[in-house]
Amino acid sequence: MIGRATRHPDSLCSSCAHQRAPCQRRNTVRTIKPLLTTVSIVAAGLTLAACGGGSTSAGDSSLSGQVGIDGSSTVFPLTALAAEDFQTVNSGVQVKVGSSGTGGGFEKFCRGESDANDASRPIKDDEAAACASAGVAYGPLTVAVDALTIVVSKDNTWATCLTTDQLGAIWAPGSTVANWNEIDPSFPAEPIKLFGPGTDSGTFDYFTGVINGEEGASRTDYTPSEDDNVIVQGVSGSKGGLGYFGFTYYEENADKLTAVQIDSGSGCVAPSAATAQDGTYAPLSRPLFVYPSIAALARPEVAAFFQYYVDNDASIAEGAQYIPLNEAQRTTLKADFAALLAQASTAPSPIAS
Repeated sequence: MIGRATRHPDSLCSSCAHQRAPCQRRNTVRTIKPLLTTVSIVAAGLTLAACGGGSTSAGDSSLSGQVGIDGSSTVFPLTALAAEDFQTVNSGVQVKVGSSGTGGGFEKFCRGESDANDASRPIKDDEAAACASAGVAYGPLTVAVDALTIVVSKDNTWATCLTTDQLGAIWAPGSTVANWNEIDPSFPAEPIKLFGPGTDSGTFDYFTGVINGEEGASRTDYTPSEDDNVIVQGVSGSKGGLGYFGFTYYEENADKLTAVQIDSGSGCVAPSAATAQDGTYAPLSRPLFVYPSIAALARPEVAAFFQYYVDNDASIAEGAQYIPLNEAQRTTLKADFAALLAQASTAPSPIAS
């Protein structure tokens, strides 16, 4: 397992707005309730450097304001940890991190209701058009890598590897596949019980796009949830259960679930940090994004937070038990952020929130 112990997000610095001491990290398994959870963290500014580098420490103690971020439940733990860690060395800025799904988050972002959106997929054309219509300029930052993981229960001893065609047969719109032996006659006639993310999820969009050939194209007779822990409980509690979510959720629940290897034509490949970074876990390895708005980055408190995020991307990814960027990806991240800061420096002076 990558990185340090997991934490319950509902307890992430819930009282930090009233104290200056760093929040204690809890050695517990995370139980995320994305639609209900908002992390409010007191943090402050730091000296900005256009290209960043290394670990960033305390800066201007007079910096104040708020930073509002919403979006992907998959990216939520990364940004929540970035906010939590930011407050341990800074004070004065309130960072609120919510989780309403990639699509739901972009709706808020393009209405100007948040400063940035977490996303487990690139922005869609209609979302980009909505932002353009509202005058919201933005740029994507790739902050980590994920391996979208197919999981079965520990009682499932047969589906150790599935082809992308088999996954498509199971999840295709209108699919009537109901038993495991329908996709492989060597499998038992065990009913398949399907669990997955809801339609507002970027994980749903990504999975359906690469497996079914069209984002949003999926059978509908499955149990959807924006809470990945519901998927964990459903799959682990059903011998024939099958579901999918981000790699970190599998790692946290590896004692309850088995990760299925994927064969996209070159043999069976297991999800891992190495196979996600080198692309051999195809087509289910993917980048994870944060989309800050240019106008928001013109505010010192927002720029300070994202400078910290970019400077400490590796420790944040590892701490949240995600797959960190490789060196080439990290170089690109720093260059992309420097370009966004340059754009923000020419934006009209914003009114601090």
